[in-house]
Amino acid sequence: MKRVVITGMSAITPIGNDWETVAENLKNQQTGIQTMDEWDKYSGLNTRLAAPVDFDRPKHYSRKQIRGMGRVALLATYATELALIDADLLGSPILNSGKMGVAYGSSSGSFDGLIDFTKMLLNNDKGSLNATSYIRMMGHTCPVNIGLHFGINGRIIPTSSACTSSSQGLGYAYEAIKFGLQTVMVAGGSDELSASQAAVFDTLFATSIRNDEADKTPRPFDKDRDGLVIGEGAGSFILEEREHAIARGANIYAEIVGFGTNSDGMHITQPDSNSMQEAMKLAMQDAKVDADSIGYISAHGTSTDRGDIAESQATAQVLGNNTAISSMKSYTGHTLGACGAIEAWAAINMMNEGWFHATANLDNIDPQCADLDYIKGDIRQIDCAYIMSNNFAFGGINTSLIFKKL
Repeated sequence: MKRVVITGMSAITPIGNDWETVAENLKNQQTGIQTMDEWDKYSGLNTRLAAPVDFDRPKHYSRKQIRGMGRVALLATYATELALIDADLLGSPILNSGKMGVAYGSSSGSFDGLIDFTKMLLNNDKGSLNATSYIRMMGHTCPVNIGLHFGINGRIIPTSSACTSSSQGLGYAYEAIKFGLQTVMVAGGSDELSASQAAVFDTLFATSIRNDEADKTPRPFDKDRDGLVIGEGAGSFILEEREHAIARGANIYAEIVGFGTNSDGMHITQPDSNSMQEAMKLAMQDAKVDADSIGYISAHGTSTDRGDIAESQATAQVLGNNTAISSMKSYTGHTLGACGAIEAWAAINMMNEGWFHATANLDNIDPQCADLDYIKGDIRQIDCAYIMSNNFAFGGINTSLIFKKL
Protein backbone atom coordinates (compact mmCIF):
# COMPACT_ATOMS: atom_id res chain seq x y z
CA MET A 1 0.00 0.00 0.00
CA LYS A 2 1.19 3.51 -0.84
CA ARG A 3 1.07 6.40 1.61
CA VAL A 4 -0.83 9.47 0.40
CA VAL A 5 0.08 13.05 1.29
CA ILE A 6 -1.30 16.49 0.48
CA THR A 7 1.16 18.75 -1.33
CA GLY A 8 -1.16 21.48 -2.57
CA MET A 9 -4.55 22.87 -1.61
CA SER A 10 -6.75 25.91 -2.10
CA ALA A 11 -10.29 27.09 -1.52
CA ILE A 12 -12.69 29.75 -2.75
CA THR A 13 -15.18 30.44 0.04
CA PRO A 14 -17.81 32.96 1.18
CA ILE A 15 -15.41 34.18 3.89
CA GLY A 16 -12.30 34.53 1.72
CA ASN A 17 -10.24 32.94 -1.02
CA ASP A 18 -6.96 32.54 0.88
CA TRP A 19 -6.13 31.05 4.27
CA GLU A 20 -5.02 34.32 5.87
CA THR A 21 -8.41 35.95 5.19
CA VAL A 22 -10.43 32.88 6.10
CA ALA A 23 -8.50 32.35 9.34
CA GLU A 24 -9.09 35.95 10.41
CA ASN A 25 -12.82 35.62 9.75
CA LEU A 26 -13.03 32.32 11.63
CA LYS A 27 -11.22 33.80 14.62
CA ASN A 28 -13.48 36.86 14.63
CA GLN A 29 -16.66 34.83 13.97
CA GLN A 30 -17.32 36.88 10.85
CA THR A 31 -19.66 34.90 8.63
CA GLY A 32 -20.36 35.21 4.92
CA ILE A 33 -24.15 35.01 5.16
CA GLN A 34 -26.08 37.71 3.27
CA THR A 35 -29.69 38.67 2.62
CA MET A 36 -30.39 38.15 -1.09
CA ASP A 37 -32.81 40.93 -2.02
CA GLU A 38 -32.72 39.78 -5.63
CA TRP A 39 -34.55 36.60 -4.57
CA ASP A 40 -37.67 38.62 -3.73
CA LYS A 41 -38.89 37.93 -7.27
CA TYR A 42 -39.33 34.20 -6.56
CA SER A 43 -42.88 33.75 -5.34
CA GLY A 44 -43.19 31.09 -2.66
CA LEU A 45 -39.49 30.99 -1.79
CA ASN A 46 -39.31 31.50 1.97
CA THR A 47 -35.59 31.99 2.49
CA ARG A 48 -33.73 35.09 1.32
CA LEU A 49 -30.36 34.01 2.76
CA ALA A 50 -27.23 32.76 1.05
CA ALA A 51 -23.44 32.89 1.19
CA PRO A 52 -21.97 33.97 -2.18
CA VAL A 53 -18.26 34.11 -2.97
CA ASP A 54 -16.31 37.07 -4.32
CA PHE A 55 -15.21 35.60 -7.64
CA ASP A 56 -15.01 36.66 -11.28
CA ARG A 57 -13.50 35.04 -14.35
CA PRO A 58 -9.69 35.15 -13.99
CA LYS A 59 -8.34 37.66 -16.48
CA HIS A 60 -5.75 35.23 -17.85
CA TYR A 61 -8.50 32.80 -18.90
CA SER A 62 -9.52 33.48 -22.50
CA ARG A 63 -13.11 33.19 -23.61
CA LYS A 64 -12.12 30.25 -25.79
CA GLN A 65 -10.65 28.44 -22.77
CA ILE A 66 -13.82 28.81 -20.73
CA ARG A 67 -16.51 28.41 -23.38
CA GLY A 68 -17.41 24.96 -22.00
CA MET A 69 -17.40 26.13 -18.38
CA GLY A 70 -20.34 27.32 -16.37
CA ARG A 71 -19.64 29.01 -13.06
CA VAL A 72 -19.33 25.70 -11.18
CA ALA A 73 -16.57 24.45 -13.50
CA LEU A 74 -14.85 27.82 -13.56
CA LEU A 75 -14.68 27.85 -9.75
CA ALA A 76 -13.33 24.30 -9.80
CA THR A 77 -10.73 25.00 -12.47
CA TYR A 78 -9.38 28.14 -10.86
CA ALA A 79 -9.24 26.54 -7.40
CA THR A 80 -7.30 23.68 -9.00
CA GLU A 81 -4.88 26.10 -10.64
CA LEU A 82 -4.18 27.64 -7.23
CA ALA A 83 -3.64 24.18 -5.74
CA LEU A 84 -1.28 23.17 -8.56
CA ILE A 85 0.71 26.37 -8.03
CA ASP A 86 0.80 25.62 -4.30
CA ALA A 87 2.14 22.14 -5.05
CA ASP A 88 4.66 23.50 -7.59
CA LEU A 89 3.13 21.27 -10.26
CA LEU A 90 1.50 23.77 -12.64
CA GLY A 91 2.95 22.98 -16.06
CA SER A 92 4.73 19.86 -14.80
CA PRO A 93 5.16 16.96 -17.25
CA ILE A 94 3.37 14.67 -14.81
CA LEU A 95 0.06 16.35 -15.67
CA ASN A 96 -0.02 14.65 -19.07
CA SER A 97 1.98 11.54 -18.21
CA GLY A 98 -1.03 9.35 -17.45
CA LYS A 99 0.15 9.11 -13.84
CA MET A 100 -2.10 11.94 -12.69
CA GLY A 101 -5.89 11.92 -12.55
CA VAL A 102 -8.89 13.90 -11.29
CA ALA A 103 -11.50 12.92 -8.69
CA TYR A 104 -13.84 15.87 -8.38
CA GLY A 105 -17.51 16.54 -7.89
CA SER A 106 -20.44 18.92 -7.71
CA SER A 107 -24.13 18.57 -6.94
CA SER A 108 -24.90 19.26 -10.58
CA GLY A 109 -23.65 21.12 -13.60
CA SER A 110 -24.28 24.82 -14.18
CA PHE A 111 -27.83 26.06 -14.23
CA ASP A 112 -27.27 28.29 -17.25
CA GLY A 113 -26.82 25.15 -19.36
CA LEU A 114 -29.91 23.57 -17.86
CA ILE A 115 -31.89 26.72 -18.63
CA ASP A 116 -30.94 26.39 -22.32
CA PHE A 117 -32.55 22.94 -22.49
CA THR A 118 -35.55 23.99 -20.40
CA LYS A 119 -36.27 26.82 -22.83
CA MET A 120 -36.22 24.33 -25.70
CA LEU A 121 -38.74 22.07 -23.97
CA LEU A 122 -41.00 24.94 -22.91
CA ASN A 123 -40.86 26.91 -26.18
CA ASN A 124 -40.63 23.95 -28.59
CA ASP A 125 -37.62 25.65 -30.14
CA LYS A 126 -34.01 24.41 -30.19
CA GLY A 127 -32.74 27.93 -30.78
CA SER A 128 -31.75 28.38 -27.14
CA LEU A 129 -29.09 25.65 -27.39
CA ASN A 130 -25.48 25.97 -28.45
CA ALA A 131 -22.52 23.64 -28.69
CA THR A 132 -21.58 24.09 -25.04
CA SER A 133 -25.02 23.89 -23.40
CA TYR A 134 -24.64 20.25 -22.44
CA ILE A 135 -20.96 20.59 -21.48
CA ARG A 136 -21.86 23.29 -18.96
CA MET A 137 -24.85 21.32 -17.65
CA MET A 138 -23.47 17.78 -17.40
CA GLY A 139 -22.90 16.26 -13.99
CA HIS A 140 -19.20 15.66 -14.61
CA THR A 141 -18.48 19.12 -15.97
CA CYS A 142 -15.99 19.93 -13.19
CA PRO A 143 -13.53 17.01 -13.52
CA VAL A 144 -13.74 17.05 -17.31
CA ASN A 145 -13.02 20.78 -17.55
CA ILE A 146 -10.16 20.48 -15.06
CA GLY A 147 -8.66 17.67 -17.12
CA LEU A 148 -9.02 19.57 -20.38
CA HIS A 149 -7.71 22.86 -19.03
CA PHE A 150 -4.54 21.40 -17.57
CA GLY A 151 -4.02 18.50 -19.97
CA ILE A 152 -4.44 15.87 -17.24
CA ASN A 153 -4.93 12.51 -18.93
CA GLY A 154 -5.07 9.95 -16.14
CA ARG A 155 -8.30 8.56 -14.78
CA ILE A 156 -11.33 10.80 -14.27
CA ILE A 157 -13.54 9.97 -11.27
CA PRO A 158 -16.70 12.13 -11.21
CA THR A 159 -18.28 12.32 -7.76
CA SER A 160 -21.66 13.97 -8.09
CA SER A 161 -23.17 12.97 -4.75
CA ALA A 162 -24.65 16.22 -3.40
CA CYS A 163 -23.10 17.16 -0.05
CA THR A 164 -20.46 14.40 -0.17
CA SER A 165 -19.27 15.20 -3.69
CA SER A 166 -15.91 16.63 -2.63
CA SER A 167 -15.31 14.36 0.35
CA GLN A 168 -15.86 11.36 -1.92
CA GLY A 169 -13.53 13.01 -4.43
CA LEU A 170 -10.85 13.19 -1.77
CA GLY A 171 -11.49 9.64 -0.64
CA TYR A 172 -11.49 8.09 -4.10
CA ALA A 173 -8.36 10.02 -5.08
CA TYR A 174 -6.68 8.76 -1.91
CA GLU A 175 -7.63 5.18 -2.80
CA ALA A 176 -6.40 5.57 -6.40
CA ILE A 177 -2.94 6.48 -5.10
CA LYS A 178 -2.99 4.11 -2.12
CA PHE A 179 -3.55 1.12 -4.39
CA GLY A 180 -0.93 2.22 -6.92
CA LEU A 181 -3.29 3.20 -9.72
CA GLN A 182 -2.10 6.82 -9.93
CA THR A 183 0.83 8.79 -8.55
CA VAL A 184 -0.82 12.22 -8.24
CA MET A 185 -4.48 13.23 -8.12
CA VAL A 186 -6.49 16.45 -8.19
CA ALA A 187 -9.35 16.05 -5.73
CA GLY A 188 -12.17 18.20 -4.42
CA GLY A 189 -15.47 19.74 -5.32
CA SER A 190 -17.36 22.84 -6.35
CA ASP A 191 -20.86 24.29 -6.44
CA GLU A 192 -22.34 27.56 -7.66
CA LEU A 193 -25.02 29.58 -5.95
CA SER A 194 -28.54 29.43 -7.34
CA ALA A 195 -31.96 30.21 -5.92
CA SER A 196 -33.01 26.81 -7.24
CA GLN A 197 -30.52 25.14 -4.87
CA ALA A 198 -32.10 27.05 -1.99
CA ALA A 199 -35.53 25.98 -3.24
CA VAL A 200 -34.57 22.30 -2.92
CA PHE A 201 -34.25 22.70 0.84
CA ASP A 202 -36.96 25.35 1.11
CA THR A 203 -39.45 22.82 -0.23
CA LEU A 204 -38.42 20.49 2.61
CA PHE A 205 -38.84 23.31 5.16
CA ALA A 206 -35.12 23.00 5.91
CA THR A 207 -33.93 26.55 5.15
CA SER A 208 -33.39 29.34 7.63
CA ILE A 209 -35.86 32.20 7.26
CA ARG A 210 -34.14 34.70 9.56
CA ASN A 211 -34.07 36.92 6.49
CA ASP A 212 -33.50 40.10 8.48
CA GLU A 213 -30.85 38.55 10.75
CA ALA A 214 -28.21 37.25 8.38
CA ASP A 215 -25.53 37.45 11.06
CA LYS A 216 -27.48 35.17 13.42
CA THR A 217 -27.91 32.14 11.18
CA PRO A 218 -27.24 29.31 10.53
CA ARG A 219 -26.89 27.95 14.08
CA PRO A 220 -25.64 24.34 13.98
CA PHE A 221 -26.49 22.32 17.11
CA ASP A 222 -28.25 25.32 18.70
CA LYS A 223 -31.75 24.83 20.10
CA ASP A 224 -32.92 27.98 18.29
CA ARG A 225 -31.68 26.96 14.84
CA ASP A 226 -34.27 27.16 12.08
CA GLY A 227 -32.50 25.62 9.12
CA LEU A 228 -29.57 25.82 6.76
CA VAL A 229 -28.28 28.55 4.46
CA ILE A 230 -27.00 27.76 0.96
CA GLY A 231 -23.48 28.84 -0.02
CA GLU A 232 -21.11 28.35 -2.93
CA GLY A 233 -17.41 27.81 -3.50
CA ALA A 234 -14.73 25.31 -4.43
CA GLY A 235 -11.96 23.40 -2.76
CA SER A 236 -9.09 21.66 -4.57
CA PHE A 237 -6.33 19.36 -3.30
CA ILE A 238 -3.25 17.86 -4.84
CA LEU A 239 -2.74 14.37 -3.43
CA GLU A 240 0.53 12.63 -4.05
CA GLU A 241 2.24 9.34 -3.34
CA ARG A 242 4.49 10.09 -0.37
CA GLU A 243 7.80 8.87 -1.81
CA HIS A 244 7.19 10.78 -5.03
CA ALA A 245 6.48 13.96 -3.04
CA ILE A 246 9.60 13.54 -0.90
CA ALA A 247 11.80 12.82 -3.92
CA ARG A 248 10.85 16.12 -5.56
CA GLY A 249 11.16 18.09 -2.30
CA ALA A 250 7.48 18.99 -2.10
CA ASN A 251 5.95 20.76 0.87
CA ILE A 252 3.62 18.36 2.68
CA TYR A 253 0.59 19.69 4.57
CA ALA A 254 -0.72 16.42 5.98
CA GLU A 255 -1.20 12.75 5.25
CA ILE A 256 -4.55 11.16 4.47
CA VAL A 257 -4.65 8.02 6.57
CA GLY A 258 -8.31 7.03 6.68
CA PHE A 259 -11.42 7.09 4.51
CA GLY A 260 -14.82 5.54 5.11
CA THR A 261 -17.93 5.79 2.98
CA ASN A 262 -21.24 3.96 2.86
CA SER A 263 -24.96 4.48 2.31
CA ASP A 264 -27.84 3.72 4.60
CA GLY A 265 -30.06 2.17 1.93
CA MET A 266 -33.11 3.49 3.75
CA HIS A 267 -34.25 7.01 2.87
CA ILE A 268 -33.41 9.71 0.35
CA THR A 269 -33.52 12.70 2.70
CA GLN A 270 -33.74 11.47 6.32
CA PRO A 271 -30.34 10.96 8.01
CA ASP A 272 -29.55 7.67 9.74
CA SER A 273 -27.32 7.80 12.79
CA ASN A 274 -26.32 4.14 12.60
CA SER A 275 -24.89 4.33 9.08
CA MET A 276 -23.09 7.57 9.99
CA GLN A 277 -21.42 5.67 12.81
CA GLU A 278 -20.32 2.94 10.44
CA ALA A 279 -18.68 5.44 8.07
CA MET A 280 -16.65 6.91 10.95
CA LYS A 281 -15.66 3.42 12.11
CA LEU A 282 -14.56 2.50 8.59
CA ALA A 283 -12.32 5.58 8.45
CA MET A 284 -10.80 4.78 11.85
CA GLN A 285 -10.20 1.16 10.86
CA ASP A 286 -8.51 2.32 7.67
CA ALA A 287 -6.35 4.78 9.63
CA LYS A 288 -5.67 2.22 12.36
CA VAL A 289 -6.44 4.75 15.09
CA ASP A 290 -8.79 4.73 18.06
CA ALA A 291 -11.15 7.42 19.30
CA ASP A 292 -8.62 8.81 21.78
CA SER A 293 -6.23 9.64 18.92
CA ILE A 294 -8.63 12.05 17.20
CA GLY A 295 -8.06 15.60 18.46
CA TYR A 296 -10.73 17.46 16.49
CA ILE A 297 -13.84 16.69 14.45
CA SER A 298 -14.94 18.89 11.57
CA ALA A 299 -18.70 18.34 11.70
CA HIS A 300 -21.06 18.32 8.75
CA GLY A 301 -23.27 20.49 10.99
CA THR A 302 -25.88 21.78 8.58
CA SER A 303 -28.15 23.41 11.19
CA THR A 304 -31.11 21.22 10.25
CA ASP A 305 -33.20 19.70 13.00
CA ARG A 306 -32.84 15.98 12.29
CA GLY A 307 -29.42 16.24 10.71
CA ASP A 308 -27.72 17.83 13.70
CA ILE A 309 -29.31 15.39 16.13
CA ALA A 310 -28.45 12.28 14.11
CA GLU A 311 -24.89 13.43 13.47
CA SER A 312 -24.19 14.40 17.06
CA GLN A 313 -25.56 11.11 18.37
CA ALA A 314 -23.51 9.11 15.87
CA THR A 315 -20.38 11.06 16.80
CA ALA A 316 -20.92 10.44 20.50
CA GLN A 317 -21.40 6.72 19.96
CA VAL A 318 -18.13 6.38 18.03
CA LEU A 319 -15.88 9.01 19.60
CA GLY A 320 -17.38 9.70 23.00
CA ASN A 321 -17.76 13.25 24.30
CA ASN A 322 -14.18 14.38 24.89
CA THR A 323 -13.21 15.34 21.34
CA ALA A 324 -13.60 18.97 20.27
CA ILE A 325 -16.08 19.52 17.43
CA SER A 326 -17.32 22.49 15.39
CA SER A 327 -19.10 23.29 12.12
CA MET A 328 -17.66 25.56 9.43
CA LYS A 329 -21.08 25.83 7.77
CA SER A 330 -21.98 28.36 10.44
CA TYR A 331 -19.62 30.72 8.54
CA THR A 332 -19.92 29.65 4.89
CA GLY A 333 -23.41 28.28 4.73
CA HIS A 334 -23.84 24.89 3.11
CA THR A 335 -21.59 24.93 0.05
CA LEU A 336 -23.06 21.57 -1.06
CA GLY A 337 -20.65 19.76 -3.40
CA ALA A 338 -17.76 21.92 -2.20
CA CYS A 339 -18.28 21.60 1.55
CA GLY A 340 -16.17 18.52 2.24
CA ALA A 341 -13.10 19.97 0.52
CA ILE A 342 -13.48 23.47 1.97
CA GLU A 343 -13.97 22.13 5.48
CA ALA A 344 -11.05 19.68 5.21
CA TRP A 345 -8.83 22.50 3.88
CA ALA A 346 -9.67 24.68 6.87
CA ALA A 347 -9.31 21.83 9.36
CA ILE A 348 -5.86 20.87 8.04
CA ASN A 349 -4.64 24.46 8.18
CA MET A 350 -5.94 24.81 11.73
CA MET A 351 -4.36 21.51 12.78
CA ASN A 352 -1.00 22.73 11.52
CA GLU A 353 -1.39 26.02 13.43
CA GLY A 354 -2.69 24.42 16.63
CA TRP A 355 -6.13 26.06 16.91
CA PHE A 356 -9.70 25.35 15.83
CA HIS A 357 -12.66 27.64 15.21
CA ALA A 358 -15.84 27.78 17.26
CA THR A 359 -19.26 27.18 15.75
CA ALA A 360 -20.70 30.64 15.08
CA ASN A 361 -24.06 31.45 16.68
CA LEU A 362 -23.92 28.42 18.98
CA ASP A 363 -25.33 29.94 22.16
CA ASN A 364 -27.58 27.25 23.62
CA ILE A 365 -26.89 23.64 22.70
CA ASP A 366 -29.99 21.69 21.76
CA PRO A 367 -30.63 19.16 24.54
CA GLN A 368 -31.67 16.65 21.86
CA CYS A 369 -28.15 16.81 20.42
CA ALA A 370 -25.61 14.50 22.02
CA ASP A 371 -23.33 15.63 24.82
CA LEU A 372 -20.20 16.57 22.85
CA ASP A 373 -17.29 18.95 23.39
CA TYR A 374 -18.72 21.69 21.16
CA ILE A 375 -16.31 24.59 20.57
CA LYS A 376 -18.30 27.76 21.20
CA GLY A 377 -17.57 31.39 21.95
CA ASP A 378 -13.92 31.51 20.91
CA ILE A 379 -11.23 29.52 19.16
CA ARG A 380 -9.70 26.55 20.98
CA GLN A 381 -5.97 25.93 21.16
CA ILE A 382 -5.41 22.22 20.50
CA ASP A 383 -2.22 20.37 19.62
CA CYS A 384 -3.20 17.10 17.97
CA ALA A 385 -1.86 14.56 15.51
CA TYR A 386 -5.14 13.41 13.92
CA ILE A 387 -8.36 15.13 12.84
CA MET A 388 -11.59 13.75 11.39
CA SER A 389 -13.77 15.46 8.76
CA ASN A 390 -17.32 14.15 8.28
CA ASN A 391 -19.94 14.81 5.62
CA PHE A 392 -23.38 13.35 4.89
CA ALA A 393 -25.62 13.67 1.83
CA PHE A 394 -29.04 13.04 0.35
CA GLY A 395 -29.40 9.40 -0.59
CA GLY A 396 -28.01 8.34 2.77
CA ILE A 397 -24.41 8.76 1.60
CA ASN A 398 -21.88 9.14 4.41
CA THR A 399 -18.18 9.98 4.35
CA SER A 400 -15.46 10.28 6.96
CA LEU A 401 -11.85 11.32 6.36
CA ILE A 402 -8.93 11.23 8.79
CA PHE A 403 -5.84 13.42 8.33
CA LYS A 404 -2.51 13.11 10.13
CA LYS A 405 -0.17 15.97 10.91
CA LEU A 406 3.41 15.45 9.69
